[in-house]
Amino acid sequence: MKSLGILLAVLLLGGGGWFGWKRWQQEQVSRSAVAAANSRPVEATVETRSIRFAVSAAGEIVPADQVSVRPEVNGKLEKLPVDVGDAVKNGELMFQLDDRDLRIQQGSQKNAIERSQLELQQAERNFRRAEELFKAHLVAQEVFDDSKTSFELAKNSLSNAQKALDLIEYQLLKTRVTAPFDCTVLTRPVSVGQAVSGSGGFNSGTEILTIANLNDLIINAHINQADVTRLHMNQDVEVTVEAVPGLKIIGKVERVAPQATIKNNIKGFAARILLKDVDKRVRPGMTANISIPVASADNVVASPLAAVFTEYNPETKQQERFAWVKSGEEWERRMISIGVSDYFFAEVTSGLKAGEVVAFEDKSKNAKAAPANPAVASVLPKPASPANPRPQSTTR
Repeated sequence: MKSLGILLAVLLLGGGGWFGWKRWQQEQVSRSAVAAANSRPVEATVETRSIRFAVSAAGEIVPADQVSVRPEVNGKLEKLPVDVGDAVKNGELMFQLDDRDLRIQQGSQKNAIERSQLELQQAERNFRRAEELFKAHLVAQEVFDDSKTSFELAKNSLSNAQKALDLIEYQLLKTRVTAPFDCTVLTRPVSVGQAVSGSGGFNSGTEILTIANLNDLIINAHINQADVTRLHMNQDVEVTVEAVPGLKIIGKVERVAPQATIKNNIKGFAARILLKDVDKRVRPGMTANISIPVASADNVVASPLAAVFTEYNPETKQQERFAWVKSGEEWERRMISIGVSDYFFAEVTSGLKAGEVVAFEDKSKNAKAAPANPAVASVLPKPASPANPRPQSTTR
């Protein structure tokens, strides 16, 4: 019996201690919340500053001109003087195929042409002789026609032999491939001695090199449909590269797709931004951030955006802006007009002056009955009364 009493006493003490600890913990959380709320700024001073508003987008940097180099004829790689990262000038050799078989075919075909020329000369002599004899009525019509046919066949044979030689010489030219423009080698998946197929064969031929002009780069960006209307052709945009901190590049809008596509579940438009003469540290595949200027204002009266309130005026059926301005120890509700704004500040075109203090919260309880500025009073809503219902509640 005594043990049971001790056990009950311990349980009661433990339960009371636990509930006391939970209550203390809740009080600490409440105190922290109050302290945090008290530490937040509730007012700010209107100042003169410059405002820049821009829309951001991200894209990948790729070469403006990139070419997959493949041979047009079959063969074996005999020379491959370039490697990954090499800069190649326009007209310099990139690779050469073994052309010994084609050289042999070229020699054989030249011999065939010489033979066709001799046969043509013989056929022409026979035809001329038969023509004279036929005119003198010394040979039959059939003999004359046969000689004429042999002469025409000899001409066709020479023409075909010449075409075959031209084809071989054209293939010989294709065994030597030079750079089509100043470029840099990006990839080289093959080695010297490897047999390669021409572009007219299986799988469009063997890729020997990938080259690109790294002097001109482009950014393929996906612009949100809400922002694409702010883009126009030849517009300058500011570009930063994540891999090169502090570097800023000016790009130019070269192309905007006419139709929207969905990328990463976001509907937008593909845009092509051209970068000219970029820093050598910038390379294809890097991620770039694009800043599209929308609006700007220099040295204007600016108020924190949190101090600008909005309400709907049922009489004008328009949204109106106002701010709570400190006047002595009280707060004055004043109508304002705003211009350019960004995510933090708004340009105030009328209603405020630099140096005035504005509030971040509604000061209706501490507001004056009427504004001090008569010019502003005419645009302020009338105070609430039975004849004049209370204005609609304000929202940020």
